[in-house]
Amino acid sequence: MKISTLLDQIDNGQTALPEFQRGYVWNRDQVRGLMTSLYKRYPVGSLLSWATDAMTVGHRGEQQLNAGTVNLLLDGQQRITSLYGIVRGRPPAFFDGDERAFTDLYFNVENEEFSFYMPSKMANDPKWISVTQLMIDGAEAVTERLGESLELSFKEGSRYNNRLNRLRDVRDIEVHVEQISGQDKTLDVVVEIFNKVNSGGTKLSKGDLALARICSTQPDARARMRKALDDWRAQGFHFSLDWLLRCITTLTTNEAKFSFIHDLDGQQFVAGLNKAIKHISYLLDVIGDRLGLDHQQVLTGHYSFPVLVRYVEEQGGKITDKATLDAMLFWYIHSAIWGRYSGSTESVLSRDLDILLDNQPHGIQALIKELHLWRGSLKVRADHFAGHTRGNRFYSLLYLLTRTGEAQDWGLGIALKKNMLGSNSSLELHHIFPKHRLREYGYDHKQVNSLANFCFLTKGSNLSISNRLPVEYFEEVLKSYPDALQSQWVPMQRELWAIERYPDFLKARRELLAEATNRLLEELYHFDDSQDAAAFAEPVRVIPGGIESEEEEQQLRELQEWMESHKLPTGELEFELDDPKSGEALAILDLAWPDGIQPGLSSPAVLLLNEESDVIKIANRAGYQVFEDVDQLKRHVAEQILDDPLAVLPAWAHHLDDMAALPVVEWIVDQDLPEPVIGQDVEDAKGEVVGNFELAWPEHRVGIWNEQGKASPIPATLAGWHLYHLEEVRQAPYLLSHQLVQKATG
Repeated sequence: MKISTLLDQIDNGQTALPEFQRGYVWNRDQVRGLMTSLYKRYPVGSLLSWATDAMTVGHRGEQQLNAGTVNLLLDGQQRITSLYGIVRGRPPAFFDGDERAFTDLYFNVENEEFSFYMPSKMANDPKWISVTQLMIDGAEAVTERLGESLELSFKEGSRYNNRLNRLRDVRDIEVHVEQISGQDKTLDVVVEIFNKVNSGGTKLSKGDLALARICSTQPDARARMRKALDDWRAQGFHFSLDWLLRCITTLTTNEAKFSFIHDLDGQQFVAGLNKAIKHISYLLDVIGDRLGLDHQQVLTGHYSFPVLVRYVEEQGGKITDKATLDAMLFWYIHSAIWGRYSGSTESVLSRDLDILLDNQPHGIQALIKELHLWRGSLKVRADHFAGHTRGNRFYSLLYLLTRTGEAQDWGLGIALKKNMLGSNSSLELHHIFPKHRLREYGYDHKQVNSLANFCFLTKGSNLSISNRLPVEYFEEVLKSYPDALQSQWVPMQRELWAIERYPDFLKARRELLAEATNRLLEELYHFDDSQDAAAFAEPVRVIPGGIESEEEEQQLRELQEWMESHKLPTGELEFELDDPKSGEALAILDLAWPDGIQPGLSSPAVLLLNEESDVIKIANRAGYQVFEDVDQLKRHVAEQILDDPLAVLPAWAHHLDDMAALPVVEWIVDQDLPEPVIGQDVEDAKGEVVGNFELAWPEHRVGIWNEQGKASPIPATLAGWHLYHLEEVRQAPYLLSHQLVQKATG
């Protein structure tokens, strides 16, 4: 089948994507590679489709399908979507992804290179042709415009026109479409086939498979779920589709495993979906109102929601009895701070659901006893607040204490309650002892960022305190608001406010925080934990990894800004990597992308700065692609995702004429060599330009030629210069380093 015919079938509803297909995940490098292969008439593989009744299976997108049999693409979505976007100049109706991957692809009629638009490279060169514009206007019109911009000979015009026609005729290339059909090709069979043919990519998760079966009869179910996830995201909560599906599963089947929803009919699933959305929103309101946990970073323990949703359903959709509600919140806090569902989520959820349902109407009380058996003690100790990262579970507990207790703002004296309104409703993290003052005194990054050095204030108060030490500003706070310091669990022994007593201050404040936590939990629910907590006190294990200095944190935040500027995920700072079986924290990763920099396509990635080999090994074993340098990661992103290697290079590099010089430019940047002059002219004895350098350092009398710029013979004016050919330096860049350093040192 011709590519153009296949694209027409997408437009008229004869070809579509099955609902279980994931979104578009290709990057620019893959798109460019596809077009290069098609232009050269290399084979690009066959397609696989499923011929089935359009009325019996769900499809992606809102386009109207052709009545009768429809072809659903099982293998080839990325290729066909890319081609559709390039040829039509817009994504297809079923598109779900980043259309920048196929937007602004250009073709050079001189060297037959494909590249995405770069102003510095293409703005003043009419030989770069928009591939999409060529597909729309045709080769003759483009060649005519070329002739108006350039003085082309007949031979040149004919050559360019032939190349443009060859590119436009990509639409007429025949691709083999293998088709499966028949009554025996049920959705289960087709999904199994799909996973086999996609064995090299990301397979469908159990949740995907379960949802695929539901969407075969309820095609709007996925859109309804996404709408709910988007609504929660707008409120500051970022949940996954699998997480929501898990909540629906426990609600409708009383089981945790996705396989149990296979027996539901579409109407039962939709009813469960609507209830789950309602119950989750209710829980978020309750947890926000009673515990003050009002955004994603502090909502640890949200993996307990499948159990909570089931419990709310048992209670008739809301919990009217205060004692029952308090007991539920008591259990929720403990499941969050101890990481009840950080490990083998499905098996632990199954056990807890059984306990909940077998002990009604006292299911929550039974779950609390189970937590006690699992932990040995539910008492919070001072050393539990010994962490130093915002990814730490007890960071959320500190925020909870602030929002639910009597904590006062140190600049305004107002209570920092969860129901604050107006400009002061959003709190900022405040270092009680300023970061840079502690560093000046010699404390390391982990000490500086100890949880016990954190508190929360309004933005104005945080700014007004600035970088003053407690001995300077605590007295002011005491004078204006006598109870404000104690309300934030500050030890009131003045000698501890001195910077030289900082470790003692932390120790004392941890004890106060632990007391406040246990008091809060006791108020929610009295649990007889009379056994000596010290007998069950596991030693506080030092978790390896984490940001070690202010300089590292600054580097990471600048990288996040760079990623955001390119509309890529910014990653999670100080991400806690847990053992998938035990839930035990293995390491703190500086900056991590657990779902990949391209979610759904790439493997998990992490940037580790100045970490020990043990942390690197842990990340590797967990399947992370490890980067140990900011520039290394940015270069990977620029080349493999953005398909724009110049994106991470200095401005002077954007004037290169020969992209073959990029490795040399990268070497110059990495070795911090002097900035070169790009394209410097070379004159002969008469002052006439006879050639030019690709890169030159006139003050050092060092130059790099390429074939286009090299003069023959070499002018006498270059006597005393050290000359290299570009390929020579590409193969041995250290020669350049040696020469420049030698010239500089005389």
